Amino acid sequence: MNDNIIVEWDDRYSVGIPLVDEQHKELIRLTNSLYESCLAGDEAARVSFKEAIQGTVEYVKFHFGAEERILTNVHYPDFALHKKQHEEFVKQVLGEVKSFEEGKKFVPNVFVRFLRDWILTHIALSDKKYAEYIFELKKKGALVKG
Repeated sequence: MNDNIIVEWDDRYSVGIPLVDEQHKELIRLTNSLYESCLAGDEAARVSFKEAIQGTVEYVKFHFGAEERILTNVHYPDFALHKKQHEEFVKQVLGEVKSFEEGKKFVPNVFVRFLRDWILTHIALSDKKYAEYIFELKKKGALVKG
C-alpha cells in the first residue's frame, strides 16, 4: 500500500449495487485525500484539510441520501436504524469539523482513521445487510420498481 493512502478499495467491500459501490469508492478516495493533506503538516495543509473535510461532509450527506432513497423504495425493514446510524455519524463528523474550525483539540490523523474505520465497518455490516435484503427481493421477483 502507498504511504499516502490510509485505505484501499477492495472487492470484498462491494455490496453488489453499482451506484452504491461507486459512491463507497468515492468516500474512500476522499478519506485518502484527507489523509494526504494531514501528512503535509503546514498551514497550507491545514487549508487543504479544511477544504477536503467540507467536501467529504457534503459527499457523505449526498451518499446517505442516495442510500436512504433506495431503502425507502424497497421498504427496508431496518430503515430507521440505518438512517439513525447515518445521522449519528454526520453529527459526530460535524462536531469534529466544528472543533477543527474553532482550533480546539483536534488531531487530523485520528479523525481520518475514525472516518476510515466507520466507513468500512458500516459497509461491511449495515450496507451489506440491506444489499442482501434487496437481492432476496430480486430473487423472489418481489422488487417493486420505484
